Amino acid sequence: MTARSPIRLERVRASVGIACLALQQIQDDLTADHVDQAEPAAILRELIEDTDPPGGLIPALAQLVTVAAHRAEQVQPDRCSDASHDLHAFAALLTDNAGARLLWAARNLDPQGDPA
Repeated sequence: MTARSPIRLERVRASVGIACLALQQIQDDLTADHVDQAEPAAILRELIEDTDPPGGLIPALAQLVTVAAHRAEQVQPDRCSDASHDLHAFAALLTDNAGARLLWAARNLDPQGDPA
């Protein structure tokens, strides 16, 4: 077994911290005064449809989990990839379930805001 890279883990921790701060800012926007129903709908759509990175936050997170699943397949070939199976299932839940539910919620909040 190889040693963990402290620099890599520090970079991951910093990235997760930045992402958490960004999500907190979005949460603050959702709870701000004078927010009509179209604004939360637009914010929810951004989580799925953002053009940078392509595909939005939820698909990008699913891609990250899928990469982790493929890595688990490489490091656990003799254990039938238990971790890989769970990670692939989680990625599918993100894209199939969470993504769809976000879009449905946005559509219910603001049907007029749906892209043509």
